[in-house]
Amino acid sequence: MATMASKRDYYEVLGVKRDASDKEIASAYRKLAVKYHPDANPGDAEAVLKFKEAAEAYEVLSDGDKRARYDRFGHAASEQFGQQFHDVNDIFEAFGDIFSEMFGGQRRGGGRRVRRGANLRCDVRIELEEAARGVTKTVEFARSTPCATCKGSGSRPGSTKAQCRRCGGHGQIVQSAGILRVQTTCPTCQGAGSVITDPCDGCRGRGYVQERTKLDVQIPAGIDDGMQIRLAGYGEPSPDGGPPGDAFCFVAVKKHKLFQRDGTHLILQMPITYSQAALGATIEVPTLAGPHSLVIPPGSASGEVFRVRGRGVPDVRGGPPGDLHVQTFIEVPKRLTPEQERLLRELAVMEQTEVSPHRKSFLERIRDYFAPSEAAIAPANEPTEKPAEKENVHDRPAKQRDRGGKRSG
Repeated sequence: MATMASKRDYYEVLGVKRDASDKEIASAYRKLAVKYHPDANPGDAEAVLKFKEAAEAYEVLSDGDKRARYDRFGHAASEQFGQQFHDVNDIFEAFGDIFSEMFGGQRRGGGRRVRRGANLRCDVRIELEEAARGVTKTVEFARSTPCATCKGSGSRPGSTKAQCRRCGGHGQIVQSAGILRVQTTCPTCQGAGSVITDPCDGCRGRGYVQERTKLDVQIPAGIDDGMQIRLAGYGEPSPDGGPPGDAFCFVAVKKHKLFQRDGTHLILQMPITYSQAALGATIEVPTLAGPHSLVIPPGSASGEVFRVRGRGVPDVRGGPPGDLHVQTFIEVPKRLTPEQERLLRELAVMEQTEVSPHRKSFLERIRDYFAPSEAAIAPANEPTEKPAEKENVHDRPAKQRDRGGKRSG
């Protein structure tokens, strides 16, 4: 196969968008598998390469866990879990159920089609500290198990299945449309070739019953919120003897009361006093591993960020751990002691800074409100306001008298 640097993007290989659904991805792969199938391109080495390339892309993008890692880390992640197809037989072995659907319900080389069981989901919530160090959690989910009464056959004990009349026991039917003949899975027996005539009372003919399954899940250190852990083989059983599906454990990391997470880094907002910011200080800051001494240099501004290397979260992929970023902010006290207020006012005088006056008590403010001010008290022999002089209309100019003093009649 091509090296990681020369590999094409898997979404480009299948010709789908990055937000394509599972159904769209499967449909795109089927089209490419038919187009570049070795049987349809005998002796064409380039078609074989494209056939293998499409299979590798589908192998990753059809798996929820692998696709999530590929979306985040690209081919660097797919190299860790991507299946290596050395020849086309490996592809037929891995995706026999898909090719059985496309080519008449049979695998290449013959054999009855078998289907893989359905996948299941379970959820687990953990603390940030548990995500950082790794933890084992017990998860519980519903899963189908073989019926104890019929041992998974679906038939009442002592009875047997009957041959399917529609397909004659072949599990496949052939439909013709003109010169085109298409072989498909029998819809009556679902490819089994036989049908249940006397269903089991315990499972009503399904062969399986729902039970709660408890499982201890090892959660690796550094796992992030929204990541999935694949539990291979813990999904639903195959309906016709094929491999079981998988269970995917979705991890949710609870919000922490102190730290915010950014990948492998942690962010902490730490309050400091004005004197610590101005004079410098050594303070203790919390980390996931315990207290850590942090030096605040003199003259530090509010909002300044200090980095503590290696005190973040481990890298789930095995890389170096992240850092702790401490963002300081100056905390202004809401209440001051008399001595603190006196010292700050002396500092304000030295800095020639305008500050609010000393706060008066509520009774002082009430007394000042009702007490008359000096401006409101005027001497009795001095009028507070000069009386306005009356205007004589005869003193106006002639033109103004004509306009303003004209008589009617």
